[in-house]
Amino acid sequence: MQASKQFTSIAHPALAALKGRFAQMKLKAMEFRGQVTLLVAAEHLLEVCAFLRDDPAQRYEYLAELHGVDYLNFPGGPGHRFAVNYSLVSIAYNQRLWLKVFLDPTRPCAVGQAPADKGVLEAGDAGLKVASLCGLWPGAEWLEREAYDMFGIIFVGHPDLRRILTWSAFGSYPLRKDYPLRGVGERENYKIVTRQGA
Repeated sequence: MQASKQFTSIAHPALAALKGRFAQMKLKAMEFRGQVTLLVAAEHLLEVCAFLRDDPAQRYEYLAELHGVDYLNFPGGPGHRFAVNYSLVSIAYNQRLWLKVFLDPTRPCAVGQAPADKGVLEAGDAGLKVASLCGLWPGAEWLEREAYDMFGIIFVGHPDLRRILTWSAFGSYPLRKDYPLRGVGERENYKIVTRQGA
């Protein structure tokens, strides 16, 4: 990604309002190919999103995308291991704004050692916890579950945080860069259900 421009030199209607409303926060914006991304600290995500949704001059009423990123061994990476990207759309004003939250694990990311869904809020890595946006945009529910399932990002306050593509005791997060390409034996050890036994 290109080097970020100065916050004030990027032309996006939401940036001046954000700077005025959150003057005490360190906000950094980047622009790449006409798309503006605002870096937000995890602890401020909910209040920034609530402002963008509820302010009459912004009206970002649609969460279009939410996905995780693993920057492990990424050349010229941001210096953080994980990120969650949020694409917000203001249909009323025909504007799009990306938000990015960086997260860093506080303990080793061992393959096969992930806690089951029921204990993930207590046993999960504190450095990979971020507030759920389901209270602001209910459509975030399945998107957050997928990012949790694939990357191990823990969305605190999610109404039903459990895996959506793998099973509860899967033990790993398959889209992390340190997950083996051939897996760790899940297919070989998986119980085959036949038509007669179903």
